[in-house]
Amino acid sequence: MSAYDAVVLAGGAAKRLGGADKPGVRVGGRSLLDRVLAACSGARTTVVVAAPRPTARPVIWAAEEPRGGGPLAALDAGLRRTGQEQVLALSADLPFLDAATVERILSALAESTSDGVLLTDGDGRDQPLVAAYRSAALRRELGRLADDHGALTGLPLRHLTARLKLVRLADDVASFDCDTWQDIATARARIREHGHVLDQWISAVKEELGIDLDVDTGVLLDLARDAAHGVARPAAPLTTFLVGYAAARAEGGPEAVAAAANRAAALAGRWAQEQDPAASGDTPAATGDTPGTAPGTE
Repeated sequence: MSAYDAVVLAGGAAKRLGGADKPGVRVGGRSLLDRVLAACSGARTTVVVAAPRPTARPVIWAAEEPRGGGPLAALDAGLRRTGQEQVLALSADLPFLDAATVERILSALAESTSDGVLLTDGDGRDQPLVAAYRSAALRRELGRLADDHGALTGLPLRHLTARLKLVRLADDVASFDCDTWQDIATARARIREHGHVLDQWISAVKEELGIDLDVDTGVLLDLARDAAHGVARPAAPLTTFLVGYAAARAEGGPEAVAAAANRAAALAGRWAQEQDPAASGDTPAATGDTPGTAPGTE
């Protein structure tokens, strides 16, 4: 993936949330802003246009002139602090944006001759703040708009996108944004659905603990199942902890975790076999022994 910078717009009055601090609202245990910052963690420079606040990773802070000048003024303020040829423009209220989607957008931009690539929502509407643009095109058109209108203050984003040659990608999940409390409730409910909850939980835990390690969670879940079944239920969490500890001591990555998990799973399998003498080969019929006699004395 080509080098890129990211500009995250995290200001605004959040009137539909009653003036709440929308970027700080938590979904799945993490603030909306931190979720977006995790999705664009590969950016060379990340600029957040908003008042400074604690974040999960370091960013550069910027402010539009004047304060509250609207999305184009904010985008311009952030863009002035970037240097890469591609820039990701994001709002700070995208609970389901992830690194894979960011990569897909940037790859589509690299493969095209367009000025930018943006997502569209389930109704086919453009989402210009879930997009990647060529920085030169943004600077050019923002400059023209400022000249035409005297300033960027108060101008809607459609004034910018109407001037750009854009590629559109449909994605009603990654483009989902949280404008109302009902949107927040929907996002929180979706994250707790069975098909999403484990991935969301693991991502949240890794961020909370400062761990940047992608492992095959299927291997660990299989190990936990085998340990619980073959040994005892409390063995599942304890075994997976010990696997992680062993991999860390070996200073290994995902391969070390997988290797330790496989060894522990094999051990759990041996424990399970001992509970079933027929399966373990320890029965008299399996060994050819007769109860009460020593092997080889008949």
